[in-house]
Amino acid sequence: MIRIDDRLYDRAYFNETSARLAGRIGLKDRDDGRYAVCFTETVDWLALFFAIRKAGASVLPIHPATPYAAARKLAIGAGCDWLFYNSLTAEALERPANISPVGTLLQMSSGTTGAPKCVARSWEDIDAEIGSYIATFREPADMTPVVACPTTHSYGLICGILVALKRGQTPVVVNTANPKYLLKILRETERPLLYSSPAILHTLARLLPEGERIHATMTSGTLLPDPWFAQIRAKSRHMFQQYGCSEAGCIAINPDVTAAGEIGFVLPHLLPQTGSSAERAGEIVVTKDDGIAIHTRDLGYRRDDGMLVFVSRMDDMINVSGLNVYPRDVEDAVMAMPGVSDAVAFRMGDRFAGERVALLFSSDETVAPRAIREWCIQHLASHQLPMDIRQVDAIPRQANGKISRREVAARHAAGEFVKPISGAAL
Repeated sequence: MIRIDDRLYDRAYFNETSARLAGRIGLKDRDDGRYAVCFTETVDWLALFFAIRKAGASVLPIHPATPYAAARKLAIGAGCDWLFYNSLTAEALERPANISPVGTLLQMSSGTTGAPKCVARSWEDIDAEIGSYIATFREPADMTPVVACPTTHSYGLICGILVALKRGQTPVVVNTANPKYLLKILRETERPLLYSSPAILHTLARLLPEGERIHATMTSGTLLPDPWFAQIRAKSRHMFQQYGCSEAGCIAINPDVTAAGEIGFVLPHLLPQTGSSAERAGEIVVTKDDGIAIHTRDLGYRRDDGMLVFVSRMDDMINVSGLNVYPRDVEDAVMAMPGVSDAVAFRMGDRFAGERVALLFSSDETVAPRAIREWCIQHLASHQLPMDIRQVDAIPRQANGKISRREVAARHAAGEFVKPISGAAL
């Protein structure tokens, strides 16, 4: 059973609806088609997903807010031969000849390291991830998963819904981003475990009245800034964190988060390699059972107790005159300043230093960049200081809640954030 907002859909409903949809689209019992699906209604998307998966075909979930032209481009890029865009009347596409007929879950990478690419994971690979996840992460066994993130993303679909169903639980899917409605659902749910994005968790932590806490929260996708982490941790009886990538799925889970950078213990179906200490951080590489090594492009290290600690994205690191600057260090310092609610640090070109730090920040009040600069001088080394500081209404985020520093840097270079707040001259 799955509850979507205020309605409960039982197994019989999904069995009947999936069979009906399979018949309407001509899905064979064993099918090698590649289907792109972009539906506004979550229940329709999930019913078609279950039908496609049962047939052993391939499916590309597309976020429901995606415009038609963009959805079509994604479907073509993933080598799909059909696109269902809010209709069971599919648009036929031309599948490239070199595409494998093996059934897979297709996902487009977030594109933080360049142009988005299609990642295909077999259903067997996903089943192995689910089995490893459940066997290792036992704390939520008596909790109710509340999925307040896109079910078209592997975080919500696999870890939120498929894991819950495998455990015999009834997941609660919340479609709206309205924090007050989400709080209502959490208050009505027995021992809720909230799967959501850092931004939503932070908003809820600020809204919760003194003395009230969420039973359990799960964060993923991007590392929490330290000020956000402190607020969310204080408002959560239990706080979990998971880490992963499109190619491997969930890699590690932390069942008791005490520091934002502690991203978890690696799941047993994966073999990790990385740095041995903070001073000797290395790329996080995991090898699957089939021997395929997956390079995450993340810098980290593994402590003696097995905890995987995240340091930075390799591609986000800023090289200022040969000195490495990790954007998170800058962001944490800025967000510790009273009044600053969010921030993103990223690289900008500099003819003298090669690269310099640029910064966008948001606040409920107007804050002069000079004040930010003076704060940073007290909390950061000289090579870490942001040289270009601009206030924006909101930090640009992707649909999954992540920040792409590469995208922000490109938009900054294109002059999108052209109006510095008064006093920006440094």
